[in-house]
Amino acid sequence: MAVEKQFCTFTLNGYLFGIEVLAVQEVFRYQEMTSVPLAPPEVRGLINLRGQIITAIDLRSRLNFEPLPGHRLPMNVVVRNGKEATSLLVDAIGDVLNLPLGAYEPPPENLNETIRDLVQGVYKLRDKLMLVLDVDKLVGMDSGNEPIPDALVSAGE
Repeated sequence: MAVEKQFCTFTLNGYLFGIEVLAVQEVFRYQEMTSVPLAPPEVRGLINLRGQIITAIDLRSRLNFEPLPGHRLPMNVVVRNGKEATSLLVDAIGDVLNLPLGAYEPPPENLNETIRDLVQGVYKLRDKLMLVLDVDKLVGMDSGNEPIPDALVSAGE
């Protein structure tokens, strides 16, 4: 039985977030994308990733943070949700961390409600808190808690 889990980490608006490595397909620098008319505000566009069309979700918009300053470009964390791949636009990619299962805690009550709804739990690290995101909730809902239309979710398998 595993006593640790691995997390791909990234920063967003000064927060440290983690997603289980098993849900992460890959990470890469900013890539041009095609905008989607009438898409929810957090859907930044579509990316052609080696022939697979994937939806790019702006996590700053999804979590109600201010937009990234115009001169800075986001990074991509591509996650898999079942058969679908989705790119999460983040400020910076961090390290892969091995963390003990026993250190996992529920999200604190004082977290912003929008963030807390998307966080499965937290790990207290030496100098900060790592928020573990729920990928299913994150990519399956828009800011109004309605499913993102299928046409905007990854077309590739």
